[in-house]
Amino acid sequence: MVAFLDLRAQQRRIATDLRRRLDAVLEHCQFVLGPEVAELEAALAGFCGAAHCVAVSSGTDALQIALMAEGVGRGDAVFLPAFTYTATAEVPLLLGAVPVFVDVDARTFQISPDALAARIAAVRAAGRLRPRALIGVDLFGQPADWPALSAIAAREGLFALDDCAQSFGASLHGARLGRAADATAISFFPSKPLGGYGDGGALLTDSGDRAALYRSLRSHGEGTTRYEVLRTGINGRLDTLQAAVLLSKLTVFEDELAARARIAAAYDAALAGAVTVPARVPDSVSAWAIYAVLLADAAARTALQERLRAAGVPSAIYYPRPLHHQPAYRDAHDGTALPVAEDLAGRILALPIHPDLTEADVAAVAAAVRG
Repeated sequence: MVAFLDLRAQQRRIATDLRRRLDAVLEHCQFVLGPEVAELEAALAGFCGAAHCVAVSSGTDALQIALMAEGVGRGDAVFLPAFTYTATAEVPLLLGAVPVFVDVDARTFQISPDALAARIAAVRAAGRLRPRALIGVDLFGQPADWPALSAIAAREGLFALDDCAQSFGASLHGARLGRAADATAISFFPSKPLGGYGDGGALLTDSGDRAALYRSLRSHGEGTTRYEVLRTGINGRLDTLQAAVLLSKLTVFEDELAARARIAAAYDAALAGAVTVPARVPDSVSAWAIYAVLLADAAARTALQERLRAAGVPSAIYYPRPLHHQPAYRDAHDGTALPVAEDLAGRILALPIHPDLTEADVAAVAAAVRG
């Protein structure tokens, strides 16, 4: 049986360092914002060259804190891709804003700059909402087209937020993701390339003012002391134990990124002609959180999933519905057709990819796909 994700194998690889770090937390008992949190923030900022990092309790909270800091709320339009995970859309709604869904590129699955420009123009023409923010998602480990997105955001006066939940470790034009937008949100959900043993997240920014505001908002809006409350915030702090886990995982992160890249290349070679393998974003390096192929149609996908299941190979569909077709978001959507996102949802299929897949595992997956 091929594992879709193998956290046990990774845990064995870092066992000694992991145990040392966890024992240190258990010894000092600073379980909330202990010293490991600050150490992790410095390591993450250094990894991608950002000036500041603020660790928070989840990738979703990272998105929410970033938008709260900008005052995004009622009457505001937040533009985001229609083909991604639900967290990206739910946060604007929680703050009273309206998610405006944008179609994606048919090859890379990333938000389309041309579609974004058209959606912004349509919202301005309708006059009901104020265009306020853009959330670009680096989907499946690959970067979005940040030079184009940032240019649009600057031209339109939008706050640009990089939802890098799936793609920490990826790079674009020779630079690690983390500085491409006004702020970058990352997730440490266990299945992410850099995943913890529970929920966790962080915000990266080059703005000292934003970083200070994020730190306040993650701790109930407190000021210089715990009981000076300057603003409405949330309880969004990262547990110290999770910081310790992530510090240990960072020691093997570069090697794991390289392993993911090797596996993706092996899949490309083995599956060419059988399915449509993932297109690469030009001049980029993917973190390969997900290796997603395309089938001819939904029936072909169902048939392949059944064949994989019979061979002991797991698979997953990311995502079976575009966001604008989800019941929770239908009332927020203006009815605009988003044909690429709708088509992808019917044909996409994710295969196992993680650093501990063996050559035999990859061969078994490829054989099952090719039938």
